[in-house]
Amino acid sequence: MKIRNTAFATLLIAASVLLAPVYGPVIRARAASNGDDLDKDIRSVAAAFALVENNFADKVDSEKAFYQGVIPGMLHTLDPHSNFVDPAEYRDMQRRQHAQYYGVGMAIISDGPRTVVMEPFPQSPAWKADLRRGDVISAVDGKETLGLDSSAVADMLRGQKGTQVHVSVSREGVPEPYTATVTRGEIETSVVDAFWVKPGIAYLGVTTFEAQNVGRDTETLLRKMGEQNVNGLILDLRGNLGGLVNEAVSLAGRFLHDGQTVVSHHGRAEQEVVFRAKAQPLAQRYPVVVLINANSASASEIVSGALQDHDRAWLMGDTTFGKGLVQAQFPLAEGAALLLTIAHYYTPSGRLIQRDYSHKSFFEYYYSRKETGTETQDVKATDSGRKVYGGGGITPDEKYPSPHYSIFQRRLGPIPGGPDAFYKFASFYFGAKKPEVAEGWQPNQEVLDRFRSFLTAQQVPFTDAEFDAHRDWVRDRIRWEVYYRAFGKNVAERSKWAGDPEVLKAIESLPKAQSLLNQAAKVYALRQ
Repeated sequence: MKIRNTAFATLLIAASVLLAPVYGPVIRARAASNGDDLDKDIRSVAAAFALVENNFADKVDSEKAFYQGVIPGMLHTLDPHSNFVDPAEYRDMQRRQHAQYYGVGMAIISDGPRTVVMEPFPQSPAWKADLRRGDVISAVDGKETLGLDSSAVADMLRGQKGTQVHVSVSREGVPEPYTATVTRGEIETSVVDAFWVKPGIAYLGVTTFEAQNVGRDTETLLRKMGEQNVNGLILDLRGNLGGLVNEAVSLAGRFLHDGQTVVSHHGRAEQEVVFRAKAQPLAQRYPVVVLINANSASASEIVSGALQDHDRAWLMGDTTFGKGLVQAQFPLAEGAALLLTIAHYYTPSGRLIQRDYSHKSFFEYYYSRKETGTETQDVKATDSGRKVYGGGGITPDEKYPSPHYSIFQRRLGPIPGGPDAFYKFASFYFGAKKPEVAEGWQPNQEVLDRFRSFLTAQQVPFTDAEFDAHRDWVRDRIRWEVYYRAFGKNVAERSKWAGDPEVLKAIESLPKAQSLLNQAAKVYALRQ
C-alpha cells in the first residue's frame, strides 16, 4: 500500500529514535526470544496508519497522532499513572522543577472568570503588602486577568527573587481598585498543624507530603507543645493525597522503633528497596489514632500502613484510595519523556498498597471507586498477628464513614476554603474590614438572618425548613470563615477540628490504640 506522503515514514523514524533509549534493550531481547513478532506489530501499526492517512475525511496530523495517540495509547494499557510528556510539556516541567522562580506567598483560586485571593500566607510578601482574603485580582503588572485561569495568574505572579510585581485588586466596600507593590521572595509554608484538642490530647494534621518540611515541622511543633505532656495523639491524614516518600518515612518512622521497616518497593526490573525508621524516643510512649478516608493516598497510605502493620496506631475512617506505584522519569530523544511505573509499594507486612485497576476505565478508577471486599484481598498479619488486607488501599481498624452532604449543603459549598456562599457572604458582610471578634465568637441570630437574606439576594434556592435543619452547620461554617479572616487559617482550622465528630470519636478510641501500643511493645521486646 502506498502512502501519499512521508508523514508516517517520518513518524516511524521519530518513534524509533525517540523510544530507543528506553526500549532498545527490550526490543533486542524480544527479537531474540520472539523472532519477528515485534516487526510484525510495527508493520500492523504502519498499515493501520496508512489506511487512516489515505481514507480519513480530513488531513491527518502525524505529530498529533504520535504524541497524543500512539505512545499515550500504549501507556494507558499499562496502568492509570504511567504517562507520556511531549517536548513542550517536558520543557515546562523542567523549568518548574529547576528554575529559580519565586512568588508573593498567597493562595489564589478561580471564581468563574475572576481570580480571587484565598489566603495570603502569614508574614509573606503578599501579607506584608496588605493583600487580603476575598480580594479579586484585576491586573498583574497592568495586564488584565479577567477570564484567565488561576494557574495563568499564578505564573504572572512568579519571577526572580527580589523583583517587584504590581498586583491590582478590587475589594468589597472599597470603590477604587487597590494596587499593591509586592517584592517576590522565597516562600515556605507549613503543611503541618498541631494543637491541643483537650488536656493531654494532641491533634496533628498533615495536609500533604509534597513539601520537604513535614518531618522537620512535626518535630518543631510537638517540641513547642511539649511532647513530654502528650498522653494521646490524633494524626489526621484525611484528604492527604500524598507526595514525597522520604517525608512519609520521616513522619511514620518517628513513632516506630529504630530500624523498623516503614515501606519497601520492588518491580519486575527493580531490586527491593527498604525504607527504615529513625525513631524519636518521646514518640514511643503515647497512643496514636490515625484518621484516613478515600482521599488519603500514596504517602498517606505508606504512613498509615506502616503504623498499622507494627500495631503502633489504631486506624479509623474509610478505606484509603489505593495508590502505591513507584514512578521514574525517563528522558527520551527529541526532548520528550516517559513517566513510567517501575515498581509497587508494599507495607511492612508485605501488603500491596495499589488497588486493582484492570478492567476499569479511567473514570471508574478515579471517580467511581467501589471498596473491595476483604474476601478477595490478600491477607497478611501485623506484628501481633492481627489480620490486615492488601491490594485495595489501607483498610481502617474502625469504620467511620465520611459525611454525605445534602442538596442544601452542596448548593452552599461543603468544602471550607473555596469561593462558596460563606466566603462570598463574609466578603460582602465585612468588606475591606478585618472582623473584630474574639476567639470563642459565635454567629448570633442577627448574623444568621443576614446570611439567609444574602442567599435570597444571590438567588440560591432553599426552603426555610432546609435552612432551619442545617442551622448548626451554617453557624459553624460562618464561624470558620470569620475566624479565617480575623485570625488566620490555623485558628479557623482548630476551631473546626476541635468540634469535628470524627476527631471526637478518635479521642474515644485512644484506649484501643493504647492496647495496641502495649502489645506492640511486648512483641518488639521478644524479638530483640
